[in-house]
Amino acid sequence: LARHLQKEAQSQHNNSEFTEDQKKTIAKIATCLELRSAALQSTQSQDEFKLEDLKKLEPILKNILTYNKEFPFDVQPVPLRKILAPGEEEHLEFEEDDEEGGAGAGSPDSFPARVPGTLLPRLPSEPGMTLLTINIEKIGLKDAGQCIDPYITVSVKDLNGIDLTPVQDTPVALRKEDTYVHFNVDIEIQKHIERLTKGAAIFFEFKHYKPKKRFTSTKCFAFMEMDEIKPGAIVIELYKKPTDFKRKKLQLLTKKPLYLHLHQTLHKE
Repeated sequence: LARHLQKEAQSQHNNSEFTEDQKKTIAKIATCLELRSAALQSTQSQDEFKLEDLKKLEPILKNILTYNKEFPFDVQPVPLRKILAPGEEEHLEFEEDDEEGGAGAGSPDSFPARVPGTLLPRLPSEPGMTLLTINIEKIGLKDAGQCIDPYITVSVKDLNGIDLTPVQDTPVALRKEDTYVHFNVDIEIQKHIERLTKGAAIFFEFKHYKPKKRFTSTKCFAFMEMDEIKPGAIVIELYKKPTDFKRKKLQLLTKKPLYLHLHQTLHKE
């Protein structure tokens, strides 16, 4: 819903039935929805956006064409960005990444906390079944320092590229250092390993925001096949976009030795 509202708030004036003030209100509601989403995913309880707060927005949304009071929360509209559905950016961009010198925002080696990830908790254990936790440690990129708001989308696909589990996004990376973007985040794979179909693979799409084009783009991707699932550290190669979920036409991102660094933990009852 936040995404739909943001799209409406960012639509050009002649394409919208809303006034600029109404669009600002819609954008603020979108921000509140993201805050509520973050609160639901957070383990800390301070400063969270409560359900009672969310309910205050319902009459505003219902009466958006006539609402003219002050907005009940002191929030800023989400920054003007092109909002894309997961995977939608693949169809927009097939050219090589242009070198965007000095495109980084803020401090060169840290990121502000932006929109949080969509990580899911570990499934309940079952006797004789194995669950997999993957810690995404870091990714090596020659222009790591210039990536803005980088995050990784993790999905589990069958041989035809069909999702076998819900897609998860990591939060924005912790820091950039030399040629690495550091994440250090755990992903809980949402299916017992024994229940994954033969030929399945776990995909990692590295995404970053491109200010010139005003949308989030996939820079490269990596994947892990079922025979690579074993406890401990693993490094996997990076491939050029667009993401090839069927693994038919793979091209390495670069001749340089750049990898995605992971650590796997298996949980068996």
